[in-house]
Amino acid sequence: MHTLPAVAAIRDANPQAKITWIINPEWTTLLRGNPDVDHVHIFPRGEFRGLNTPRSFLPWLKKTRALKPDVALDFQGLLRSALMGRASGAREIWGLSDGREGSRLFYHRVAKVDRLTHAVERYLKLAEAFGATIPPVLRFPLPSGDELPRFDSYPPFVLLHPFARGAQKSLRNSVIESFCRALAPVRVVIVGKTMRKLRAPDNCVDLTNQTTLLQLIWLIRAAQFTISVDSGPMHIAAAISPRLVSIHTWSDPRRVGPYNPEAWIWKRGQLLQVNELAAAGALKKRRAFAEADVPQVVELVRRYEDNRRLSAD
Repeated sequence: MHTLPAVAAIRDANPQAKITWIINPEWTTLLRGNPDVDHVHIFPRGEFRGLNTPRSFLPWLKKTRALKPDVALDFQGLLRSALMGRASGAREIWGLSDGREGSRLFYHRVAKVDRLTHAVERYLKLAEAFGATIPPVLRFPLPSGDELPRFDSYPPFVLLHPFARGAQKSLRNSVIESFCRALAPVRVVIVGKTMRKLRAPDNCVDLTNQTTLLQLIWLIRAAQFTISVDSGPMHIAAAISPRLVSIHTWSDPRRVGPYNPEAWIWKRGQLLQVNELAAAGALKKRRAFAEADVPQVVELVRRYEDNRRLSAD
């Protein structure tokens, strides 16, 4: 997600170039219909485990060596991604100055970046070093998504994504239930992957573990508002719409928050728009999101809904 604007800028600067993106298979649908990418080269990471690794890895390596690009751009900045650049047979490998795990040893050229800035801005620095001009309005080309069967987008609904892999990022079940009750009678659609069992009130639609990535994108586009913890789906939502609250318990929203100046973040009891973060003071301290914080977010959601109704009238 964070690399999309950088690749878009590179495409604008090199309209005749052939651009190949090396990507894990589970994320390929994010590039469906992307006008900036000519070819997707799959890195089936899950297959490179156990005794069958040589049988899977060697054919992949052979296909990767056949790419032979003029330049490999390593946005990820890890040893694995730098080795992919090397394996591709690229004449040059470019990377970021904050590359980790020894990845910088493989770079021919390095773009100077500040590791404390947002990932989108760091990746744009690499695109800029490569000769791209960064436009004032960034492009996040995303597919339109796939409509869910037997799901009606009317009446309007709020999308709630309360789960994340990071420790202590997910919302507790009691908080999820509080959101449903506080937003009633508005529908609340709950999405994400979880092993939990939810006891959602009647106004909630539980779609956990039931949506593909493309269906999730469609739901985000159809939702009146999205409430999400710090996660990949949150960044997708930020690229689609400013009608978003991103909940940060311990992560720094300046570095990993939504890259949309009109989106909202919650941190330590404060609700701020992204364009207010620069003057917000210290935001690194941790605090869990509690049931007592729900009304503050719900009030913001209702404000957007009231404005939407006024505009419609």
